[in-house]
Amino acid sequence: MYLTIRHDTSYRYEATVHYSIQQLRLTPANGASQMVRRWSIDTPGKLDPAFDAYGNVLHTLVINKPHSEIRLQVSGEVETIALIDGRLLDDVGPIPLEHFTCATRLTEADAAIRELAGSVPSLTSSANLIALSERIVERVKYHPGITEVTSTAAQALALGNGVCQDHAHLMLACCRARGVPARYVSGYIEPGDVPHAASHAWVDVWVDGTGWVSIDVTHAAFASEIYCRLAVARDYEAAAPVRGRRIGGREEELEVSVTVSAQMSQ
Repeated sequence: MYLTIRHDTSYRYEATVHYSIQQLRLTPANGASQMVRRWSIDTPGKLDPAFDAYGNVLHTLVINKPHSEIRLQVSGEVETIALIDGRLLDDVGPIPLEHFTCATRLTEADAAIRELAGSVPSLTSSANLIALSERIVERVKYHPGITEVTSTAAQALALGNGVCQDHAHLMLACCRARGVPARYVSGYIEPGDVPHAASHAWVDVWVDGTGWVSIDVTHAAFASEIYCRLAVARDYEAAAPVRGRRIGGREEELEVSVTVSAQMSQ
């Protein structure tokens, strides 16, 4: 499958910003499930490339002159392959599996999450992971505008509403509550006629004897060739496509537009 991706982000500020720094995880890497054919990032300043601790491509943008807006334009084409029941063929990666069993602020399990985690007999099979996903989306309806990027898995479960980030955090919290390694994935999906955003989040869960299995909790399905992976980490905070700090600016107005179209490979 060929995915054509366009991701535009603009920040406008009420007052002049004197200094800003942005960390961008907006570049997919080549792997067993995808090959980047073309990719570009257009920014108002020089990008310093690196890799973060998880092996994600990381660009740092520093603007140290007065500005009132920042525009980021990303575009490219990625060729993907079909996954069999979500199984990734990539190696384990640079981080020990035990790291992905540790809770974070966003994925700390409370009593309600532990009860939810125990609603399936085990997390050692792909079928049970799908079953748990179904329970999560039954408990937390897809409803944008209720939660924030800072909302925790426990808060989303209590509210009963959330988005793909919340579904992913809930799956992570459930897996980690049962000692199963699981990691957050940020990326893109070709949405088709489903009313969910093309910018997406899902999870990889480690299944002994199988390896990493990629699960889209929001759709209660295995990830497939309509997905493009950007970054992995323990939660959103370490895998966010864009994170930054600034001096000045007062109120901020954010606009994001993401489009993904798919075409069958020849």
